[in-house]
Amino acid sequence: MGRHLFGKESLDRHSIQKAATMPMPRGVFFVKPDYFDVDHALNPHMLDADGKPHKISKSLADEQWQALKEVYQGLGLQTKVLAAKQGCPDMVFCANQSFPYLDQQGRPSALMSNMADDTRHAEVESIADSLKNLGFQTSYLPERTPTTLLEGMGDALWVPGKRFICGGYGFRTHASIYESVSRLVDAPILALELKNPKFYHLDTCLSILNETTILACREAFQDSDWQALETVFDQIIMVPLVEADSPGFACNAHCPDGKHVILQQGNPETERLLELAGFTPIPLDTSEFIKSGGSVFCMKQIYF
Repeated sequence: MGRHLFGKESLDRHSIQKAATMPMPRGVFFVKPDYFDVDHALNPHMLDADGKPHKISKSLADEQWQALKEVYQGLGLQTKVLAAKQGCPDMVFCANQSFPYLDQQGRPSALMSNMADDTRHAEVESIADSLKNLGFQTSYLPERTPTTLLEGMGDALWVPGKRFICGGYGFRTHASIYESVSRLVDAPILALELKNPKFYHLDTCLSILNETTILACREAFQDSDWQALETVFDQIIMVPLVEADSPGFACNAHCPDGKHVILQQGNPETERLLELAGFTPIPLDTSEFIKSGGSVFCMKQIYF
């Protein structure tokens, strides 16, 4: 469908710099992996070499989840843990059920997702209830239909410190919903079409490190959309496909403070490129969760 820009008349090198400022996230929340499992395949990463769903070590998954939470705490971010819901094996990937923002009065808010899969959509209201209990304002998209799908920060990514969003579409989120999102959260959105089913969410192939630098896999994007990224970001750290694909999942990284980049271990070229660009990689093991198609970025949700 090509490139779309919502909430802004034109795209240029200074689009992000001209966008309104936003506070950096003050914390992250997690969902405990109490019911985490791979029982049916929603993406290509969930199947083993024989085409069967991966087997999960529950004890190892618990250890990896705890280690990730401790990394964020060690970087000084507030952390909150939301309850899991029985019957929702993917709920641990809590970047997907909501999209955090500050409303026009500066109040912490969350736009709730319309998830493509019915089982995953069952997670949304539980997350909404937890966020309301934490003092968040919650808002909702139009009624869930194939053209109103949005999978939170799986596809819609804030540029840190700026009121500007990069939004993926094509496999889970529908492009047309970004018109409503742009209006609801008062931010322009650069919508990018995903072409490779292994990169079914934008956060699997793009990580926005700061307002000038991104980590991205070239093979995930249409030519015109890659050119758009080159237009609005000064620096693209290109992750090789072998590290962006599972089991590396290097692009599903997160830079919570403009300096440290948390990512799956075992991606030496990505780590080298990050260091050359002045970032500090923090590799850790999320291999049990990569069996379900998610890593660092998927397993947490920011809040303002």
